[in-house]
Amino acid sequence: MASVSRSLRRIQLDLSEHLPEELILAACEKAKHSWRDRKLGPVVTVQLFMLQALWFNTAIEHLRRLSGFPFAAAAYCRARMRLPLPVLQQLLLDSSASMRGAGDTTAGLWHGLRAFLVDGSSTITPDTPGLQKAFGQPTGQKPGCGFPVPKTLGLFDAFTGLIVQMLAFPLFTHEQSKVWQLHPHLKGGDLLVGDRGFCSFVHLAMLRARGVLACFRLHQRQITDFHPHRKSRDQFAKDKRQGKPTSTFVRRLGRHDQVACWKRPPRMPTWMTAEQWAAIPESLEVRELQYTIRSNGQRTRVITVATTLLDPLLYPRDAVAELYSVRWEVETHFAELKTTLKMRKLKCKTEDGIGKELAVYCLVYNLVRAVMVKAAARQGVTPDRISFIDTVRWLTLADIGEKIPPLVINKKRDRHEPRVIKDLQDTYRKMTRSRSELRKTLKNQEENG
Repeated sequence: MASVSRSLRRIQLDLSEHLPEELILAACEKAKHSWRDRKLGPVVTVQLFMLQALWFNTAIEHLRRLSGFPFAAAAYCRARMRLPLPVLQQLLLDSSASMRGAGDTTAGLWHGLRAFLVDGSSTITPDTPGLQKAFGQPTGQKPGCGFPVPKTLGLFDAFTGLIVQMLAFPLFTHEQSKVWQLHPHLKGGDLLVGDRGFCSFVHLAMLRARGVLACFRLHQRQITDFHPHRKSRDQFAKDKRQGKPTSTFVRRLGRHDQVACWKRPPRMPTWMTAEQWAAIPESLEVRELQYTIRSNGQRTRVITVATTLLDPLLYPRDAVAELYSVRWEVETHFAELKTTLKMRKLKCKTEDGIGKELAVYCLVYNLVRAVMVKAAARQGVTPDRISFIDTVRWLTLADIGEKIPPLVINKKRDRHEPRVIKDLQDTYRKMTRSRSELRKTLKNQEENG
């Protein structure tokens, strides 16, 4: 085998701890994937795939020079096509568990519970008929003038930022209809935190059945009332039910902190099966609490949270409010994936390839996060104080044995900036007709010229 470059040696060295060759081969066996002994076998293909993503999804010709490994572009593409998607998904699960289990297992717990964040985002893919059919594009774009947009749903460790699993599905799909597919990755006693899009009776009940605790922001359509012993909507006359809560008051825990009894909705969601619906209980006790965020330069915001953390002694109101503030870290995680690692624009042209590309991005992201966790432990800070981009540079540019650790940054919390950009570089006209129509117009203009 030809000499391997510094970049590939570096990634092989870091993968040897969390994603060794034995783990890759075991994932292939679990997926019943058989292969011939060749230069671009599963292990080398995974390593090259991850090196390509780590270098911001660089071109294959550049990947050859980075790796110092002689291969033809077509051979590498065929090797990626031979590698089944379940292999990469299994690798993501196994490596994530290995990384989360390394080191002090109590450091990333909230009140003794493993906490996870769930949230959705999106990305864009090449414009091919197959991907248009699989994912769709925004309704405001004409055919041929936009890109397919897969919606993604990620499950993250709340304190290390490691990705447990990432799902992709069509654009016009509500996250709540898919989030139950992430439930098998949670254990009894775990805690799931998410925004208001995941807050519903059905979702809370499904988590409760698994013994998983939940903390979500209350959905904007859910009406709550913190007056003790207040009536529910059913206790009012039909002409006076407007604006009244559907839940029943159970007990008061403190100011703007109460336990209420939620009732099962009358209709089954369209995404559920009859078996899932039959397992949903008629009622569920949910803790509702409200708190106010006051920060300089920002409007005062009132946050209402629904949670199954019912014990106010084990889980005080202020602690729950602080827990929900951690949910915003998931926005940073997606920004690191999409902006820093360039996952916003995928390159594969098949649905299966898009799934593989997303899985590899998650593997690379977890590798970076694992290095951040180790660097944070050595420098006595929390992982969110380690610079993500500097860690990427350390992985791609530093010599093996580099003594300078990744950079520690100061967290700028409660920063308030307008969401605008100063650089107006993107000044080209946007496409409003398909490229074939524009070519015909341009040709007619030249002929009539």
